[in-house]
Amino acid sequence: MTSFTIPEIETDRLVLRAPHLDDLPAMTEFFATERSHMVGGPKDAFACWGSLSNRLGHWALRGFGLWHLTEKSSGAFVGWAGMIDVPGWAEPELGWTLMEAAEGKGLAFEAAQAARAYAARNQGLNGVISYIAHANDRSRALAERLGATYESEGELLGKTAQIWRHPRIDISKTDLTTERTGQ
Repeated sequence: MTSFTIPEIETDRLVLRAPHLDDLPAMTEFFATERSHMVGGPKDAFACWGSLSNRLGHWALRGFGLWHLTEKSSGAFVGWAGMIDVPGWAEPELGWTLMEAAEGKGLAFEAAQAARAYAARNQGLNGVISYIAHANDRSRALAERLGATYESEGELLGKTAQIWRHPRIDISKTDLTTERTGQ
């Protein structure tokens, strides 16, 4: 039997945790919208099941991956953030997605910052990239707020995208509210 552990991170307002089966209805609802086209959608319920399973498999095979985000104040599943490195990616990527109701609160910044710091400090992933769809102004603004800079044009899954490079961070100065091991 294969076993692995997905660490859990708490920030001021979020818990970055392992993906759960209970997240599937919200994922399916999100991927049924046009908004999802910037992150591989739209997808039907079967493809969403595959995405959820793949997220767990990514952690098992790579030792890192996407965390699902729970807002502490409401307990709601509000999106995902973390590291992606699968066939078709030039190198590990810091990615993030929020449900529409969670946007505009600074949660993506908080999650991406925590995921990036954890990846640099614990997974040897520092100075990573983010692929950003040309039409995704919100993600581009977040990348800039995180200190990333435009590096080049690229292609991901047959679509053109911008590649943004995150600065290397001083891992001795990273500050996460709480880290603990969880599944």
